[in-house]
Amino acid sequence: MGSEKRFCSICAWRGTCQKKYSITTNAMGNVNCPDYSRDMAIKDHDIDEAERLYQTQQ
Repeated sequence: MGSEKRFCSICAWRGTCQKKYSITTNAMGNVNCPDYSRDMAIKDHDIDEAERLYQTQQ
């Protein structure tokens, strides 16, 4: 996908984040967090697959 995805689940701080449930998201579900930093160990194809599975469960 072309656009940068910003989800709590792929943030490098996800394990210790204290803002997870209080930050805002946009219409696409992307977080608007000033502390967001992508976990580079998670590859784009892993994110796309997780997103696809999530959408089929909804």
